[in-house]
Amino acid sequence: MQAAAPVDNETERRLHPWSWLFVLVQQLKQFLVPLLALLVFGGGGAGGFWAGIGPLVAVGVLVVVSLLQYFTYRYRIGRDGLSIRDGLLHRNLRDIPYSRIHNVVLHQSLLHRLFGVAEVRLESAGGQKPEAQMRVLRLDQALALEDLIKHRGQLPEAGTPANAADRLLSLPTAEVVRLGLVSNRGMIVVAAAFGGAWQLFPDRVVANFFETTGRELFGYASHLQLGWMTTAAAVAAMVLLAVVLLRLLSVALALVQYHGFLLSEEQKRLTVERGLLAKLRTSVARRRIQSWTLHEGFLHRLLKRRSLQVDTAVAEMGKSDHRAFREVAPIATPEACDALVRHLLPQAQWPRGEWTALAAGTWWRLFLPTAIFCVLLTGGLLLRLGNAWTLLPLLWLPWGAYASRQRARREGYAVDEHLVAVRSGWWSRWWRFAEIDKLQALRLERSPIDRHFGTSTLRLDTAGAGGLAPPLRIRFLPQNEARALYARLADSLARKRLRW
Repeated sequence: MQAAAPVDNETERRLHPWSWLFVLVQQLKQFLVPLLALLVFGGGGAGGFWAGIGPLVAVGVLVVVSLLQYFTYRYRIGRDGLSIRDGLLHRNLRDIPYSRIHNVVLHQSLLHRLFGVAEVRLESAGGQKPEAQMRVLRLDQALALEDLIKHRGQLPEAGTPANAADRLLSLPTAEVVRLGLVSNRGMIVVAAAFGGAWQLFPDRVVANFFETTGRELFGYASHLQLGWMTTAAAVAAMVLLAVVLLRLLSVALALVQYHGFLLSEEQKRLTVERGLLAKLRTSVARRRIQSWTLHEGFLHRLLKRRSLQVDTAVAEMGKSDHRAFREVAPIATPEACDALVRHLLPQAQWPRGEWTALAAGTWWRLFLPTAIFCVLLTGGLLLRLGNAWTLLPLLWLPWGAYASRQRARREGYAVDEHLVAVRSGWWSRWWRFAEIDKLQALRLERSPIDRHFGTSTLRLDTAGAGGLAPPLRIRFLPQNEARALYARLADSLARKRLRW
């Protein structure tokens, strides 16, 4: 991205003159499915005329709303914060101190890049939406605003070089390809396409399409009169082809989303830049990071890679938003991930040398959900079909028992005066940890099974926790050990100041 322009703090400003167009595009995306459904399946007869012009009227209303938002939106850049006023009938005035802004996001789609503009989003802790979402600003003004927030309203000195940030991690194209190979982004896109088809077209149309396609395929296969071995080989080849195509789609999506990935640090603030067609730049102060997650799937281990993600104290919607600051290292070697943790958490000893393991014989607690599911599934199929094939789900039990034993061998926790960490998983492994002075609450939980066997679960809550990350909890602790650890951490929380 280009250099930032100087900021004039005196005048009240409007958004970019073309901002109404980008607001309109965003609104059209939200109402695209209803508008298309109204246009295609609006019906005929007496209501045909109104069904035909209905989408045009709806688009006209959206254009008026977008123009009104442009003319009523104003912002002022102050010394200590940002003031924003908007609304025509219901008017709002918000003052946002720079110190309360946790995350700054600059987003550029292809349309943004053609117009030389960017969307700016400012996030703080809590709430259901960002503090400010500015669609759109001129790119140099957006960068200047980001720079001003980074320095808490104080512009850098004239002699400060523009590229003063330290590079912590960059991903060459080969690493981005590996990221696509270990991810399931292709499956997500296919599922979203099926979901969109079911919403856009009537259920009967989609169902008829799959039924017709299935009959043609099975009819063609039956005419070939293949043996069971040839049929099995053909099915395996089709499955393999589908897997390869999905992986290729995942690689393509990874190249689009993570091309040019760069993690940098400036004045204890982390910034991530990525994107091939659409550019994304998001930054957050190091002290806003609440918890960490290291993940290593089976394909990660084959390629000797891991991923490192963080949870930050920002608006709740950021947990599922692809523009939120989450991925510190989408893919990197284990050594690079450990080095990043040591750099960003200098007081923590990472990787941990010793872990407190689960008590012996608790593997069956991990195996119990699998056993119950297999038994219930077998019973349901037996009642429904009543033949020997319904016993096939029971064949999963030996594998489930073996996997549970392997998980129990790896499950454990580690606690010192600075850090609490939990590890789990076997086929897909993860490590979850947080600084003790980032913990907000402790909770002891006991299920009926826990009460019967004298165990407890200790759950540790941080700001911004949740989403797709595994919970930060220590399970299957003997009651005495759980209470002792609870008392130890509670004493640490009482003596330490909560750091946001």
